[in-house]
Amino acid sequence: MTLNPETIAQLINGVTPEFTGVVSVHEGENAIFAQGYGYANRAERLPNTPETRFGVASGSKIFTAIAILQLVEQGRLGFDSRLLELVKADFPHFDPGITVHHLLTHTSGAPDYFDEEFMDDFEAMWKEVPVYTLHGPRDLLPLFQHQPMKFAPGMRFSYNNGGYVLLGLIIEAVTGQRYVDYVTENVLVPAGMVNTGYFPMHALPEHTAYGYIEGENGSWVTNIFAVPAFGQPDGGAFTTAADMARFWDALRQHRLLVPEMVARMLTLQATEDDSNGYGYGVWLKHQAGVVNAFYVVGEDPGVSFLSRVYPATNRLLTILGNTDSAAWPVARALEPYLTSG
Repeated sequence: MTLNPETIAQLINGVTPEFTGVVSVHEGENAIFAQGYGYANRAERLPNTPETRFGVASGSKIFTAIAILQLVEQGRLGFDSRLLELVKADFPHFDPGITVHHLLTHTSGAPDYFDEEFMDDFEAMWKEVPVYTLHGPRDLLPLFQHQPMKFAPGMRFSYNNGGYVLLGLIIEAVTGQRYVDYVTENVLVPAGMVNTGYFPMHALPEHTAYGYIEGENGSWVTNIFAVPAFGQPDGGAFTTAADMARFWDALRQHRLLVPEMVARMLTLQATEDDSNGYGYGVWLKHQAGVVNAFYVVGEDPGVSFLSRVYPATNRLLTILGNTDSAAWPVARALEPYLTSG
């Protein structure tokens, strides 16, 4: 079935007329649809366009995973390398058996600074720890490094933001570079992601959307006080729809990792439920263990992001939203159409 841009537009308009962000659909190398909705800057009434950059929250965990896998390829790490042998910090209750594999797959059992199994108010965390103090992964350690383990390593899957902070510290320890510098030089630049980066929240560059949180009486405020001041290994990069297409192409064409490592990355390593699981830094939709889509998602105050590849039809859906939960109704409306025929 040939995709029709008009049908895509109708499906989006029919489900959520208040959507603000960008929706992009690719089939192979062809851009089928790209449209901006709403405002990147509400005060100045600057519209979102396909070229607008958006925060992607946890969607950028995949960049951290690729950086780790590159170091494994180079023989500087192993999947069985142990956290406590790599990172010099005070972890009094951490199990010495936590490995790189456990951290990559959210099976470490380590404590988390924002545990999504029990917590739902991300913004409330920063009342005691100001967001402007969070510039690198080590700045987040006091939020969880002294907490007890949740379970023994490898026992089960439990989504863990802190685990990816720890992976960022491993990258810094092994390479001697700042996390952001290593990932930019070895992941973003080789992928051709020319409009992607980790930008300070108080100094966003041009063509970047502010994230918005709905306040009382229908008012809107930006998310500058609701998320860390600078992107971290567990999330916070900014990107565009076109750059995400470039990223997936670079990954699948083995310009970031060798074929064997890409295959391992996209193999089910842990399961969340009967239809969702996790590889290395990437979510996997599956039926009876057979993967039929792989994707990254992100959700923060003022941020809603999804980029999903359907390998059977070689299609890509990317949704970048600058309000809470904006991506999910659009994704539910478009997925049946994108996966048919």
